[in-house]
Amino acid sequence: MPREAEPSLNERTFVSQALQEGLRVDGRAFDQYRKLQLKFGDQYGVADVTLGKTRILAKVSAEVTTPYSDRPFDGIFTITTELSPMASPAFEVNRPTETEILLSRLIEKTVRRSNALDTESLCLVAGQKCWSIRVDLHVLSHDGNLIDASCFAVVAALRHFRKPDTSMEGETLTVYTPAEREPVPLSWLHSPFCVTFSFYGDGEIVLLDANLLEEQLRVSSCTISLNKHGEVCQIAKLGGTPVEAATLVQCTSVALNKVKEFSALLEQKLAEDSKRRDKGGLLAELSAENER
Repeated sequence: MPREAEPSLNERTFVSQALQEGLRVDGRAFDQYRKLQLKFGDQYGVADVTLGKTRILAKVSAEVTTPYSDRPFDGIFTITTELSPMASPAFEVNRPTETEILLSRLIEKTVRRSNALDTESLCLVAGQKCWSIRVDLHVLSHDGNLIDASCFAVVAALRHFRKPDTSMEGETLTVYTPAEREPVPLSWLHSPFCVTFSFYGDGEIVLLDANLLEEQLRVSSCTISLNKHGEVCQIAKLGGTPVEAATLVQCTSVALNKVKEFSALLEQKLAEDSKRRDKGGLLAELSAENER
């Protein structure tokens, strides 16, 4: 199985010594993220997220299907992740690595199990027909911190997505095309985001948004998922050096500030996209203002 190229001894020494002196190789502060950019596609539900050199593409699709027999009043919501060799030589097609399994599980816990999407609203006919919402996550370039970037991409794509409008007349279900009726947004309850901390030394040095080199040298990591209201969805500390409880509490408060920044950025981008799409549309017709 192919593996990521290991950092050389010189790189290890250099990065470790720089961290001891309070410096990062790329000049960022310890609690600073790389530049986070979000672009929406022409289609609804396509989000392209760039975090430094890490790039993620999320695409949402919907189809009418039969609900699970044990949950007749709920729709179906699935998230699939794909790490292709294009992102990194360490990834192989159809052979999930530990990174891919951890990524999919963390995104699943953060978004699906925290009930961010109201699955009951996806039910069309109890026990017979419902919407199946699927998010495909593609990693296009891997330079560290896949979890935070992927979670942001999934939430952004779901918030941006519009599903076709439907109506019921007796036993007949009608699904309308976008030309017939304006597609409707998903019933969204809250927006959870992941914030990953990397620990170095004996756990006393804490970094946010580690790049690939920093990830390879960390002794431990912790991912905290929460929304802007401070409600923690999950905390994942998967092995590595033990970390003091006080440090984790401090990390949670830092994570909350970052999540508020993510929420503000997402709301701003959604508003900009909505404005761009409605140029000369229905709102323009309803507006009585004249451009001078």
